[in-house]
Amino acid sequence: MSTLPTLPGITSSMIQTDRLNTHVLRCGPERGTAVLFIHGNVSSATYWEEIMLTLPDGFQAIAPDLRGYGDTEAKPIDATLGLDDMVADLQALLATLNLRQYHLIGHSMGGGVAMKLTIAHPSHVLSLTLVDPVSPYGYSGSKGAEGTPIYGDGAPAGAGGVNPEFVKLLSQKERGLENPMSPRNVFRQFYVKPPFIPTREDVLVDSMLATRIGEDFYPGNVAPSPHWPTVGPGDKGVVNAFSRKHFDASAIVHITPKPPILWIRGSDDLIVSDNAMFDIAALGAMGFVPGYPGVDECPPQPMLAQTRAVLEQYAAHDGRYREVIIGDTGHSPYLEQPVKFNAIFHVHLAGDR
Repeated sequence: MSTLPTLPGITSSMIQTDRLNTHVLRCGPERGTAVLFIHGNVSSATYWEEIMLTLPDGFQAIAPDLRGYGDTEAKPIDATLGLDDMVADLQALLATLNLRQYHLIGHSMGGGVAMKLTIAHPSHVLSLTLVDPVSPYGYSGSKGAEGTPIYGDGAPAGAGGVNPEFVKLLSQKERGLENPMSPRNVFRQFYVKPPFIPTREDVLVDSMLATRIGEDFYPGNVAPSPHWPTVGPGDKGVVNAFSRKHFDASAIVHITPKPPILWIRGSDDLIVSDNAMFDIAALGAMGFVPGYPGVDECPPQPMLAQTRAVLEQYAAHDGRYREVIIGDTGHSPYLEQPVKFNAIFHVHLAGDR
């Protein structure tokens, strides 16, 4: 059962699969068309609760905590699999629930998991919704719309680029506002666009604090590098798993069949953009990280341009996608503007029910 309070109408349960014991939030009719919600990094399934409860009639919502998050069994994350261990976890959960077809929605890192789950089983996915997703070429360590690695060892990306003060405060379960890098401050400044503060902020912050910390989890281990900033992605932990060295979802271009894709994002997202505030190359270009070799050698990752290029290729190969921007929102438009978000999301669901 959930260690976090849930909204009325949401049920919480632990489901044992052949891979791990998974915590799952659900609502809606048991025989309804399934919508699988995949949360982002340093969060959990509870982020989706309001959107789950407002699904149209006839849909059931299923939102698991990924390994290393929330109340799901904490099994190590093998970074070299590029989030495929989480994909296999979800496949095991869907098999246990006897669900062969479903709509799929993923936020941020969860968008990367959703892309790779779609690549693994395209015929099972009725539609795919990507909410401010990580680029198909991961987070940091690549350049150009084609996602070319900046350096062969994956630098600059991975756990070494994560602010150590934020990690420390997460591990200390810090709930306050005194430190600028506290989870609550990071939530207010980056997860959403200020001055928005959700009604359930305390629960959402507690969800962040439920993230497992360490080399096997968040952020992961660090590998030495001869390139700036002298560290690169290691082989353990989640931030390394979605680095360019280990993560590549561009194969979605060639899947058959091709479910319709909705790419929906906040207009003022600071986490996923072409000049993202968590991309160490972007921070170097801004003068925040010493020794930066310059934009010619190590440019900020053009995350939006990369996603758009891959989705354009998807469309050119007989797929279809739609990009929608919700104004005056940050990284979590479904929290900030749920009415506008649902108006777009529900049309997408209805089109392929």
